[in-house]
Amino acid sequence: MAQWNDYHHEDEDVDGEERDESGVDYKSTGRDSLVFLVDASKEMFIKGEDEEPSPFDMTMQCVRSVYTSKIISSDKDLVALVFYGTEQSKNPRNSFKHVYIYHDLDSPGARRVQDVDGLRGEKGAQVAGETMGSGNTNLGEALWCCSNLYSDIKLRLSHKRLMIFTCRDTPHGGDSERDRQARTKASDLKETGVVIDLMHLMKPDGFDVSLFFCDVVSPPEDEAELGLQMEPCGKLEDLQKRVRAKEMKKRSVARLNLCLGEGMNVAVGVYITALQSRKPNAIKLYRDNNEPVHTKTRLYHTQTGSLLLPSDTKRVQVYAGRQIVMEKDEVDVIKKFSDPGLELIGFKPMERLKLHHHLRSAVFIYPEEEMVTGSACVFTALLRRCSVRNVFALCKYTRIRNSPPRFLALVPQREEVDDGQAQIAAPGFHGIFLPYADDIRTLDTPQLPTASEPQVDKMKEIVHKLRFKYRSDAFENPVLQQHYRNLEALALDLMAPEHIEDHTMPNVNMMDQRLGSLAQEFRDLVYPADYNPEGKTAPKRKPAEAAGGAEKKPKVEMSEDELRGHVQKGTLGKLTVPVLKDACKQFGVKVTGTKKQELIDALTAQLTK
Repeated sequence: MAQWNDYHHEDEDVDGEERDESGVDYKSTGRDSLVFLVDASKEMFIKGEDEEPSPFDMTMQCVRSVYTSKIISSDKDLVALVFYGTEQSKNPRNSFKHVYIYHDLDSPGARRVQDVDGLRGEKGAQVAGETMGSGNTNLGEALWCCSNLYSDIKLRLSHKRLMIFTCRDTPHGGDSERDRQARTKASDLKETGVVIDLMHLMKPDGFDVSLFFCDVVSPPEDEAELGLQMEPCGKLEDLQKRVRAKEMKKRSVARLNLCLGEGMNVAVGVYITALQSRKPNAIKLYRDNNEPVHTKTRLYHTQTGSLLLPSDTKRVQVYAGRQIVMEKDEVDVIKKFSDPGLELIGFKPMERLKLHHHLRSAVFIYPEEEMVTGSACVFTALLRRCSVRNVFALCKYTRIRNSPPRFLALVPQREEVDDGQAQIAAPGFHGIFLPYADDIRTLDTPQLPTASEPQVDKMKEIVHKLRFKYRSDAFENPVLQQHYRNLEALALDLMAPEHIEDHTMPNVNMMDQRLGSLAQEFRDLVYPADYNPEGKTAPKRKPAEAAGGAEKKPKVEMSEDELRGHVQKGTLGKLTVPVLKDACKQFGVKVTGTKKQELIDALTAQLTK
């Protein structure tokens, strides 16, 4: 008979629950699509001051970054690269002049990454000039060509986005007719669900968005969106950051009702802000044709060998040596405690929330105005009051049906913006998972020597010298990065993988410069004089000159002042057991055992009287 755990293994522990949420089915099913529409005019190839890369080179580096990230994270998404303002034309039937489709709307691959690499740097600019050239600009026809790319796709697309890269704020040079055609086509695209974003790049006399592009780009999809940035990008890092914020679609793992009381429900979305990245699972291939192998599981009767249907099996849970047999429906009823949603229990001051209460990474709670009108207003009022009063809301959280309920502490977070009025932190609640009484363990803390005041003060100086500003997003997982670099080198036929810098390794030279003599001073305070930090083995004892036996060490006697000094410094643990035994005999200390800690406790009690 099948075990219960064989059928119901999800949501049994924290790690399993996080893995389930990473592969959740979203409301908007289908593939994401992204079209890069890049200006190929002569202005895009002009380098910046101090030999900074040209806008075209920055764009190609950004496109390559998105290609490689898509291959790793979501290789089923569709990506296209289209140039406008070219001299040559390349599109179906060449019906659109000065539009060059470099990559059709398809899944990214190693070949496409190599193609984009060929357009980078000075050699890439020459290749682009020879292949496409720079000619007249008609953004309306370019948008029409991109519209045809979407219409030719037979797959279901959940999210359609188009990014325009240019350094010209008036692409048609004041031609009102072409401006009108481009605005009309952009409006048609937006009506079909395509989101148009502008990634404008720096030019010498500035970029004025209001001249043309403010009527072309799409408005923010919600309050969390960055919207149209007025300042152009002058550096590659700024451009990549802006593209990354746009091309990553924000999806909620659940849309639930937050019950604030009887008859008072607010619709909210639950988002995951941090999830552990793991290496992708290896795919088994059939050795004859390299086709993926699909695994299927079947249950057979142990005696007759006949195939068992789901209705032929039952669930069993062993309790006190007895098998408790249940039907599947009974198990489902037992597992159901409440309907999916969030139920407000009460409020607690923030000082009641402890660091050791965090069971796993938190979720982020944000209102969903489309589900229940007025949710944003009520949610904002609750957020403000919790923030002003410095309290958190305690809720019961049930993510899906038949999942166990959890306690969530909703910690308020107010909106934060930078100097450019770009949002750094969105307004909402962080949902901290709290433990049940069954999850809390009582630990027997070992009795350890207590550090003396000079030792504590010296360590405070060391900690102060080695302090630095820590940001988790500044450190990449070196194992994952090396894994993906190796895969990239194999896929692109590179001679060697790209070198990665492991930022998790400490900078020993810099630490030594900051500490100076503090490390040696602390070592002298804590460790005995003969302490060897390198851990080298002691030299072998020389054979005794007498009749063959090992030379016996002389008995070491310690004065009472020396022992009291060890007690005050808390360094009795550095002495060996024979020395501690001799000290106990020397000062007449009675001990009940022969363990080292017992000897230390007895000496400490005797010498502190």
